[in-house]
This record gives sequence, structure tokens and C-alpha cells, in this order.
Amino acid sequence: MTTRIARLDSRALIRVSGADAKPFLHTLLPQDVETLSDGELRFGALLSPPGRLLFDLFLIGEADGVLLDVAADRREALLQRLSMYRLRARVTVEADDRAVFASWPGVADGFIADPRTPGLGGRRYGGERETDATEIDGQALRLAVGVPDPARDAPSDKTYPIEADFDLLNGIDFAKGCFVGQETTSRMKRRGAIKTRMLPIAFDGPPPPFGSEILNGDLRAGEVLSGIDNAAMALLRLDRTDGVLTVDGRPVTVRRPDWTGLQNE
Repeated sequence: MTTRIARLDSRALIRVSGADAKPFLHTLLPQDVETLSDGELRFGALLSPPGRLLFDLFLIGEADGVLLDVAADRREALLQRLSMYRLRARVTVEADDRAVFASWPGVADGFIADPRTPGLGGRRYGGERETDATEIDGQALRLAVGVPDPARDAPSDKTYPIEADFDLLNGIDFAKGCFVGQETTSRMKRRGAIKTRMLPIAFDGPPPPFGSEILNGDLRAGEVLSGIDNAAMALLRLDRTDGVLTVDGRPVTVRRPDWTGLQNE
């Protein structure tokens, strides 16, 4: 299968540099930053103190700091948040204007493999690349693989990272120690108190509006998030995914991708 390349104008970069760059981010994020090597790519987030998802991000190791790949329309808010946390840390936090590219289904030359799950291809930062795909094409691939996009599927601060499958997509290092929102995140994982998750759904026709109710009989089973024709992401109650599900009167099929391991839960 031919590898395609798209420029991701919906993503933007922040550069964190200075003597304390990695320790500074390590204390904030649920991902291990201190062991991040030059050129390595990891997936992570910044949470609120109560453990809700504020920003999804990728971390790219550089010789003198870390690049953060974030939603473009949230970059300024994240810059402000990081500046608030900076205090006396010897770091510089600034916008970086390099472009973000993605390749799929393979990892093109000069790209780094997406750390979430195989099938999502790779990412590249900076330079110029000839493109032959669009971000819409990338969304179709994402939904086929069944991976949530928090920037589209969790636009508010009401979602816990585990609900958005961060624990299944290498977005949380539970062995790393303290981070903002750790207490709630660790308790959910430790106690197995995971009642809802984002999972892909299939149906016939155009996607229902964001927030449309999914029913299991007369019981609410969840809600539709972002979608395209015949497919969408949904936030679902795991105890109500069996049986006949509908949205707007249309039958819905819940998919459980292999990478989730949920077939065995």
C-alpha cells in the first residue's frame, strides 16, 4: 500500500528549552520526559489538578529541549498554562513555527513512528514535503484504526485521559512518579473504576451531530463524538455496549479494535 503524506495545519508546535526543560515537563505531564532521547517521539497530555484532560500532545526530544506537538487552536492557551507553572525553572517556552506532517499507513523516510499504535504511520516536524493527502484523509484513517483524537473528541475539560484511552495508547507512564492530576488518574487505573471509554462505532449514512445520544433499548449508552460518513468516535458506557444500539433510530455497531484489548475485559 502506498504511503501518503499530509500537512497537519490543525497542529502547531511549542518549544521548551533550557537547563530545566525536561525536569520541568516531567513534573507536569503523565509521560516520562526525563528519559526522552533526541529524536524520540512520545504521546502525552497536560491534565488539570482534578485529573481532567486539558491538552493532548506529542513530545519530541531535542538535544537542548523538547518540542510539543499540540492542537493549533489551543497552542496559546498551553503557552499561558506552561508559563504559569514555570516559576523559577530555567526554561524558555515559546511558539515554534515549523510545520507538522503525517504519513500513513507507513512511516515515510524522515518521519518518526507514531507512538500510539501501529497503523497510524508517522509524524515529521519542519522542512518541506510534497503532500498527496489531506487532514480529512487522516481522520478517516484514525477512525478506521479506532483511535480517539482528543482535540476533536474531548473539546471540554470534562474528560478523563483514561476515558480517551491514553492508558492504552502509551500516553501515561504509571511508574514515573508525580504529575499534575496523578491522584485521580492512578486511582482510576488501580481500582479498575473505568466505566466509560471512547470507542469507534459504525452506522449507515452521515454522522449524527456531536453529542447525539446512543441508546441501548431505552437506556442511554453514550454519545457520538467526531465522525464521518458511516463511522464516528463515541463515548460509551462499557456495561451497555452489548445488545442492539441505536442513534437517531439507526442501528449502531460498536467496534473494539485489537489494540484496546477490551475483547477480554
